[in-house]
Amino acid sequence: MPDVPEGPESPGGGKPPVVTPLRVVIGVCLAIPFVAMLWVGSYAKVDPTFIGIPFFYWYQLMWVLITTVLTVVAYKLWQHDQRSRAAARGGREGGGAR
Repeated sequence: MPDVPEGPESPGGGKPPVVTPLRVVIGVCLAIPFVAMLWVGSYAKVDPTFIGIPFFYWYQLMWVLITTVLTVVAYKLWQHDQRSRAAARGGREGGGAR
């Protein structure tokens, strides 16, 4: 196999990996609400009621709040990831959320 010089595009080069544990956590935070809402069989029932509201409705309303929290967490983690990548580049390249 020929030797490949290490540059910014090579695996051993200066670019950080695209898939990192932090980015996996971000993806999981954004995927959880989709899975919860697409699995209709888990909440397609009337009981238990909460202050007279059938389970089907209050479960979905609860996920509105949970989704908001998970989206904020994902956004904050994304900001942290972008700042870390910018610092690793030495702040040479612009872009990313602040």
